[in-house]
Amino acid sequence: MLSCYKVLDLTNEKGFLCGKALGDLGADVIKIEKPGGDPGRNIGPFYHDIPDPEKSLYWFAFNANKRGITLDIETTEGREIFKKLVKTADVVIESFAPGYMDKLGLGYAALCHVNPRIVLTSISGFGQEGPYRDYNDRDIAVWALSGFMYIMGDPDRPPLAPSYPHGYLIGAMNGALGTMVALCHCQVTGVGQQVDASSHQGLVFSTFIETHVPWHLQRTFLRREGRNRWQVTAKDGRISLPSLWECKDGAVAFFMLTGPASVTSNTAMVEWMQKDGIDPGVLGRWDWNTMDWSNFTVNDAKEVARTFNKFFLQHTMMELLEGALKYDIQMTPLLKPKDQLKFPQFVDRKFFIEVEHPDLCTKITYPGGFARFTEAACGIRFRAPLIGEHNDEVYKKELGLSTEELVALTRRNVI
Repeated sequence: MLSCYKVLDLTNEKGFLCGKALGDLGADVIKIEKPGGDPGRNIGPFYHDIPDPEKSLYWFAFNANKRGITLDIETTEGREIFKKLVKTADVVIESFAPGYMDKLGLGYAALCHVNPRIVLTSISGFGQEGPYRDYNDRDIAVWALSGFMYIMGDPDRPPLAPSYPHGYLIGAMNGALGTMVALCHCQVTGVGQQVDASSHQGLVFSTFIETHVPWHLQRTFLRREGRNRWQVTAKDGRISLPSLWECKDGAVAFFMLTGPASVTSNTAMVEWMQKDGIDPGVLGRWDWNTMDWSNFTVNDAKEVARTFNKFFLQHTMMELLEGALKYDIQMTPLLKPKDQLKFPQFVDRKFFIEVEHPDLCTKITYPGGFARFTEAACGIRFRAPLIGEHNDEVYKKELGLSTEELVALTRRNVI
């Protein structure tokens, strides 16, 4: 759907996903790296655990569907070549520190003189303006200042940082969304613009309901609960129970809610336990139509937890999923990567795709597109580029440089 657009991608790991998303939708994305390769190529894990800038699985994942060229835009010649590329491009995406592109003479004010229709998408931790724009925007800082880190972890310990840099990914996807809106606007007006995508702002927006609404409505702070996110108010106190339960080969997510909407599910769960030969204890004496946790004690709640724990440990994840579907119970397995590859929903939708890697003499399995469309494709088309793989294609065929010029620029470390 975006095959009519050309995107110049100057991002690092803070913005890789933006170009990847646009490439998944068909845009011609050209990843521009410094001579020698992008530092992101050194991020693991690596294919067969061999550290190599051409074997980073991280690089493969976030830079598929991109062509690749080398160019040093910090050199005078490099900047002039970049401007030539901008003349025929629709979008430039970058994730440098705010103000860096302006210092190079490649900010939006300069680029729109080269191409009035150009969309410049700038992805950063705190945005291009404001008192925090120049602060260190490491993922951990962005998460902490979003407020979401405060509720992560166990109640008797300090907050925890997320285990994966989702903050960058949210900022990058917001950048992709903003880019597409700006392209639509350009189609109507003929004028480009700068898109300012802040990871911090995106995190606050996406987690607002969980972190901010309790304060606005009740003037209460959400507490850290660890795995025990199931809050029970018994007649003699409060207790937190797990929402994730271990089973034979992994874990499942299960919340035992009370009230009229949960009667069918809870009754079925007790019947299933009894068929398995497990004494439901307190659960067996529960009138689901009229009783809730206020009718029982904290010790009763602990007994319920022990009963559930015994029951779940008798089954595998898939057995529990099949039973949940059969008995209409709100429960779902926590799939590991190897489980996802065989998950029937993904298999039926042909979500995972094998992509050729001729340089490795193999195929690697990738997740498919983030959405499906009736009129166009979305997803992986080809692997991430090798260092400078498309230099000849872009510089000679598209910019018209001669072989001699290309060699001279390479010797001067411009490309």
